[in-house]
Amino acid sequence: MTAGGRFITFEGIDGSGKSTQARRLAATMERRGIPTLLTREPGGSPGAEEIRRLLVEGDPHRWSPETEILLFTAARRDHLERTILPALAAGKTVISDRFADSTRVYQGAVRADARAMVDTLHDLVIGRDPDLTFVIDMDPELALRRGLARRSGEDRFEEFGPDFQTRLRAGYLSLVRDFPDRCVLIDGNRPEDAVAADIAAQVGQAVA
Repeated sequence: MTAGGRFITFEGIDGSGKSTQARRLAATMERRGIPTLLTREPGGSPGAEEIRRLLVEGDPHRWSPETEILLFTAARRDHLERTILPALAAGKTVISDRFADSTRVYQGAVRADARAMVDTLHDLVIGRDPDLTFVIDMDPELALRRGLARRSGEDRFEEFGPDFQTRLRAGYLSLVRDFPDRCVLIDGNRPEDAVAADIAAQVGQAVA
């Protein structure tokens, strides 16, 4: 467990509902009187938000997987230094929509066979994993339709298509097996309220 506050992350394929569930959990924690910071990746600090635009906008093939790993790691380091660590030191619960597991899956396993590079950089530059990670699992085709329907302009990864989303899902299922002590698999193929209730119950069990 992290000294100070607790560090909780949400992971999953694009359109899985993880951002919605991160917001809902943050609101639940605040209602319970628990000081909470909601943040996201890539982003979460001024410098990291600038890098975010390079990563989530534009042509799907604008960067190689290796370049993406370096950009994500740079953004994550700034996010960690300027946002996450100060909040944890102040005793806040930090809830992040994505963290290092996204890079492990997207670039380390699906975009390229570069997990060793991802893990080495993580150990050298980041050196921290969450206390608890919710992996929202859902049907890749449904998730892709949801993601593209948002028309957010940040759909670079959705534009890789359905096969990419299917491989991402497999990568996340493998991640849960790799980190069973902190990763909790959540069925996202249910109504939003049911998913939120499941997550709130899991957080309560982790606190108990």
